[in-house]
Amino acid sequence: MPAPSIKTAPAKTASNSAGRTSSKSKRRASKRRRFGLIRLIRMTILSGFVGCLLFAVWFYLTPSGRTFRYMVADTIITTQHREWAKYIIGEKGLKERVAEYQSSFDHMGDERDRHRIAVPSNVAAANMPLTSVEKVSGEGFRGYLLTVRDPKKIRLVVPQKPGRGEKVTSMVERTGALYGVNAGGFADPNWQGNGFQPIGVVISQGKIYYDGLGNDKSTQIVGLDRAGKMIAGRYTIRELMDLGISEAVTFSPRIIVNGKGLIKNRAQGWGIAPRTVMGQKEDGSVMFLVIDGRQPGYSIGATLYDAQEIMLEHGAVIAANLDGGSSTVLVNRDGEIVNKPSAAHGERYLPTAFLVFNDPNNVQVPNVWAGLNPSDIDPGKW
Repeated sequence: MPAPSIKTAPAKTASNSAGRTSSKSKRRASKRRRFGLIRLIRMTILSGFVGCLLFAVWFYLTPSGRTFRYMVADTIITTQHREWAKYIIGEKGLKERVAEYQSSFDHMGDERDRHRIAVPSNVAAANMPLTSVEKVSGEGFRGYLLTVRDPKKIRLVVPQKPGRGEKVTSMVERTGALYGVNAGGFADPNWQGNGFQPIGVVISQGKIYYDGLGNDKSTQIVGLDRAGKMIAGRYTIRELMDLGISEAVTFSPRIIVNGKGLIKNRAQGWGIAPRTVMGQKEDGSVMFLVIDGRQPGYSIGATLYDAQEIMLEHGAVIAANLDGGSSTVLVNRDGEIVNKPSAAHGERYLPTAFLVFNDPNNVQVPNVWAGLNPSDIDPGKW
């Protein structure tokens, strides 16, 4: 009989064994990666939670956190979204903060100014340029400082046509001015105002162009008398007339008086924002400080304390805040905007601007509000 055949299982090759080992290793490595990723995500979430918790404790429960919190709130208050500040300091805190600043600003305008100026009889003969512009910068902000060496070359200019304000570029171009800077504030419903209704009073060439004080007997003003001396602080209209006021708008606060700064530190500087400030040195030179803001990567803005310190460093013996924010603008004789305004829709229409002229006596500034009562004006109608 033939011998029975014996069936044997095929031998496992080294390549098959190695393949299965490699596949298992890949699966284990994949699991480790997934586990590592999940662990990383969990650690990130946990770290974020702990970080947020620590930040909240610092933000709300520590003195330094409170200072920063109110700085953020103050910055929001200076924007068109003022009501958002209540999410930082509460609705009651927001009302108290605004009232606190208003009271502080009023008090800062009380001290009577005693500074004197000695204007050169002939700036040109003294071989000095009438104007100069220099760049300024600080922590988080950039801007420009315009110096006008003869203060009597400055006039307050108002819009040419009734019904809405006028861009400073337009004012400079039509009057032939050397420079123009935004001046006083205006009624601005929903931050969409037409720029035609000023706040408080407007005085140009010694005449009252607009009086919106109502029953108020005094107002905070920023301006110049006929001799070129800067006047800033709280005054009645009668007092201003007795002082020989020439050009003036209502705005506040005054931040320097009799050579001393009135704001103690940045925490009292009313947040971070674009700024326009006017000041004067003992030699009569008038300085306009224009600081850009609300533009991350270029310039966030400055506090009033920052502006005050810049003015003091440049010799100001008196200085006061003008309208800032999206109104802040500096225009040169070519009608070009020197700075970078933060207005979302471009340069704003304004009721007033301080303009510099070679010969201001030849400049005619008609009263665009003649015959109008404040109640006759709709500040939101274009």
